[in-house]
Amino acid sequence: MSTKWVPKSVLALKNYSTQKFLADLIAGVTVGLVALPLAMAFAIASGVPPQAGLYCAVVAGFLISALGGSSVQIGGPTGAFVIVVAGIVARYGMDGLLMCTGIAGVFLVILGATGLGTAVKFIPRPVIVGFTNGIAVVIASTQLKDFFGLKIEHMPGDFLGRMEAVARSFRSLSVPETSLSVISLVLILVFRRYFKRVPGYIVALFVGTALVWIFRLPVETIGSQFGGLPSGLPAIKIPQFRFDLVRPLIAPAITVAMLGAIESLMSAVVADRGTGDKHNPNVELIGQGIANIVSPMFGGLPATGAIARTATNIRSGAKTPVAGMIHALTLLAVLLFATPLAKFVPLSALAAILLVVSYNMGEWAEIPGLLKLSRLEIGTWLATFLLTVFADLTVAVEAGMILAALVFIRKVTATTTIAAVTDEYVEEGRVHILQDKEIPPYVAIYRIHGPFLFGAAEKMDELVREIPQLPPVLVLRLRNMTAIDATGLKALEDLADAVHTSGRGLILCGAREQPAKLMEQAEFEQHVGPENICANVAEALSRATALQAAIQARTQATLKEGLKEGLAASGVH
Repeated sequence: MSTKWVPKSVLALKNYSTQKFLADLIAGVTVGLVALPLAMAFAIASGVPPQAGLYCAVVAGFLISALGGSSVQIGGPTGAFVIVVAGIVARYGMDGLLMCTGIAGVFLVILGATGLGTAVKFIPRPVIVGFTNGIAVVIASTQLKDFFGLKIEHMPGDFLGRMEAVARSFRSLSVPETSLSVISLVLILVFRRYFKRVPGYIVALFVGTALVWIFRLPVETIGSQFGGLPSGLPAIKIPQFRFDLVRPLIAPAITVAMLGAIESLMSAVVADRGTGDKHNPNVELIGQGIANIVSPMFGGLPATGAIARTATNIRSGAKTPVAGMIHALTLLAVLLFATPLAKFVPLSALAAILLVVSYNMGEWAEIPGLLKLSRLEIGTWLATFLLTVFADLTVAVEAGMILAALVFIRKVTATTTIAAVTDEYVEEGRVHILQDKEIPPYVAIYRIHGPFLFGAAEKMDELVREIPQLPPVLVLRLRNMTAIDATGLKALEDLADAVHTSGRGLILCGAREQPAKLMEQAEFEQHVGPENICANVAEALSRATALQAAIQARTQATLKEGLKEGLAASGVH
């Protein structure tokens, strides 16, 4: 029977055991506690009551794990949706948000059911980094009011207006709230640095809440701002469907669906790397879609896979999707039994948590690499970033995709040539052909044929999965790779890192003018070593001999060192 459309939870239960359940139980409770402050913080930052974030984490989190295509994915509200949700709520109200979430869910189901789950991989790296950077900056700007306890009657919806309001009201800074924020921030950073097994977000939330409760600090809390949290889940209620909102909500719904698809599949890839499993992208999107259709019925926010919570789930020992379902049930238990304590949760502590989240999601480490690329790709990234911050995320994604398409066309046309075949051309090609060359058994040769741009870069995943079965040296021929962009370059960097992690060597050879120039600008040799970038396959095979000898010597030295340590441990000298 085909398992093409079967959720991972069903497949996992075939070989389920008590040992796996105990591991899932510990991981699920841990990540549930981590999700508690994040769900409330994302909701408040989006301009809705904190319980909306918890309802989303419970309902959508459970369904994403139960129906999705990833083994340890954790779903719920995320920072990517904050500015979109805030804009929808400000313009169309809560009914508009719930309707938009449902429409986005339908789009996600269609994407998955039609097999287009992999289409989101066609979004180029500069666009993803640009709007991720922009979202991080915007989220951080929304938290300054609560972080410093500023007295701002109405926080403007645009970035410049917010920053102007913060600057104008900075003299109203509250010492107790700023102190709580700083304490929360320090706790998160200290626990992340020195006590990695203990979630810093939870420590910050508990300490901040305890300080407010014990000392009755005069600070804004969930109780003073929202009247506390209602106990349990609300009754199922179908959101009011307004035909007059369908047309204006289509664009935001597409944005929510695309963001949800991108983030959930990125998170699933992170999960695959941490577990060695392989997610099913189309089943994952169907699960995400159903979750987003059901979440509004409980008053919940849009949901997607959460990279940080998924990573926490893996580190906590999760084995199957049951851990994600337990994470949702843990949050439900909080809603049922611990809501009276929530009224003491200070908004300043949640602001500190969101500032850390916004910094972590920003992908700032990608920027230096992007700045080494072509002006076209730098322009695509910068335009997407600036439009996200100063205009609108929907506009930013649309403009970024248009720019990326133009860059794609430009690269393909710039590398297309018509030239006569000459004797010199034939002679120069001899060092690149394989027909007259002997390939030793310790070498595997692969080639990239055609433009290696953002639409094709995901094809490298199959080679990465084959690495454990490959011989010690991998040669990648680039002779027929006519063009490359930032996404393709990132795929090559990931391949190089994966090959070296496995203890093997990687050699690249025969790069043409445009790929060679971009790789030089991006300092790609740092990932493989300049000596492993060769002009042709003949040179690459010669280098492979030396590399194989170096790998053997390193392996023998490691074995000798291991033998010495083993003998020392057993008392033999």
